Amino acid sequence: MYTVTNPATGELLNEIPNAADEEVRAAIDRVHRGYRAWRARPVAERAAVVLRAAELFAERADELAGTMTLEMGKRINEGRGEVGVVVDIFRYYGERGPDLLADEPLPIRGGEAVLTKEPIGALLGVMPWNFPCYQVARFVAPNLVLGNTILLKHASICPRSASAIEAVLRDAGVPEDAYVNVWASSRQVPWMLADPRLAGVSLTGSEQAGIAVAAEAGRNLKRCVLELGGSDPLIVLDTDDLDETVRTTATARMRNCGQSCNAPKRIIVLDELYEEFTDRFAKRVTEYYVPGDPANPSTTLPPLASVAAAEEVAAQIETAIASGATLRAGGHRVPGPGAYVEATVLTDVTREMAAYHEEIFGPVALLFRASSESEAVALANDTPFGLGASVFSADRARAARVARGIEAGMVYVNKSGGSEADLPFGGIKRSGMGRELGALGIEEFMNKKPIRL
Repeated sequence: MYTVTNPATGELLNEIPNAADEEVRAAIDRVHRGYRAWRARPVAERAAVVLRAAELFAERADELAGTMTLEMGKRINEGRGEVGVVVDIFRYYGERGPDLLADEPLPIRGGEAVLTKEPIGALLGVMPWNFPCYQVARFVAPNLVLGNTILLKHASICPRSASAIEAVLRDAGVPEDAYVNVWASSRQVPWMLADPRLAGVSLTGSEQAGIAVAAEAGRNLKRCVLELGGSDPLIVLDTDDLDETVRTTATARMRNCGQSCNAPKRIIVLDELYEEFTDRFAKRVTEYYVPGDPANPSTTLPPLASVAAAEEVAAQIETAIASGATLRAGGHRVPGPGAYVEATVLTDVTREMAAYHEEIFGPVALLFRASSESEAVALANDTPFGLGASVFSADRARAARVARGIEAGMVYVNKSGGSEADLPFGGIKRSGMGRELGALGIEEFMNKKPIRL
């Protein structure tokens, strides 16, 4: 069942039954049949449609942001910001796509060859709830320009976002059989992946979901891109402005109520700054992040996406404290019907605790002390995840040197995470495989076909 429950109030807004198996098979057939016609259209035409989608996303930003607020509790201003990134992504691929797909000469011994770049077929997208528009955009925009067709299974709490996205694409000129939204259930995904009419799958979700999808994709020889969980480190080496570093770091951790895979979940501070940084960080979190209505632009701390999510985060906090962690701010569920958890800061978390190893998907920051650069890097790398990381220093060369030692798919200097249309995004280790966005993002479901002349 696809269900919309306002996480700020607990009010049930609407329900949509899961599609029957025959409906799902019919949807697969549609994108399979639509592939030949869509790939046959000149790349300039496909790019023009994607550019038009960028315009429509911009025009409907308020509507889309409001939908996300109702479905998963996103702050209205963050929702508008998310749609802004969506516009950038569609515009980037609409403008750059034809150049990215141009043939490339291949220098070979004794002759000539050219590398052509072609689509591979109909693809399945399994999308999450935490960024209902952005996650779809980074999968869909490059593949529509490339000439692949899309079958989209969105998160079960985001059906309104799913419908709104499909409406934008349809109004932009994407044919009915080139992009199809389907109300499939998680139970149906394994046999969907076994269907030979689908050529690949992109999933953004939990580690366990990624393991299941990767197993089915491998069993059926399907290409896959996985963006999974993260326990991203943020290292503070030094700073010329401690208050600004504290503010920037807290903002990064509490963005989207902490429900971001590449948010800095482990903040590692060198000894000489640790005590003062921790005091100011806890003060900032306590005073600034106050629970409120996510539809109100002045709200700083929205609810989590569901009561179940709030209960899980609260249980993780309680377990950490019971295991010996020190609570420096927050730590409790907020009384009332909504899915609110106080913004929380924990210190003294050790390797023996579950909180050291697991991802806490909510407004919870873990602060660690390191005595040296090498200890900070070792602590940063002591995780099964490897999505992103950040290094803060007034000395950019120092930060860049430390960044090279971090085991992650992407590292940011003096900023945290975020997303840029032209910058590749993706992780290593148990954070997934493949890259999205930028020039690399259009290559994952591409047939790079050399032609020997």
